[in-house]
Amino acid sequence: ISFAYEDINEVTLLRGQAKNERSDIDFVDWSVREPFDSERADYIRSKIAERINQASVTVVYLSADTAKSNWVKWEVEKSIELGKKVIATFAGNTAPPPPTFIGTLGIEMIPWKDLGTALKKI
Repeated sequence: ISFAYEDINEVTLLRGQAKNERSDIDFVDWSVREPFDSERADYIRSKIAERINQASVTVVYLSADTAKSNWVKWEVEKSIELGKKVIATFAGNTAPPPPTFIGTLGIEMIPWKDLGTALKKI
C-alpha cells in the first residue's frame, strides 16, 4: 500500500478489513516516516523497491494528502518501472481530486468497496 503518512488511521482500517477471512486481499506494506530527502532516503528507497518487486500490485490510497507525498509519487513510478500494476483506491463513493501523476500515468481509481473485485481481474 502506498499512502501519505497523514492517512495512517484510514489505512490501518483498510489493512484490518483485508485481514478478514472472507477477504481475498492481502497487503504487505512498509510505512515510511522518513522525509523523502533525508540522509537515509537512498537506503529506504532500496528497501521499498525490494517490497514493490515482491508485490503483484501496488495499491495507492488516495486522499487530499496524497499529492503532498513525494514517497507516494516515487513508489508509483517505481512500481511502473518494475512492471507492476498500480491501482488507486479511496474511501467512500467519490474520489478526492487525484494527484497529477495518477492521471498522467493512467492509473485506474476504484472505490475501496470494489477493490477486491478489481484485484481478482488482474
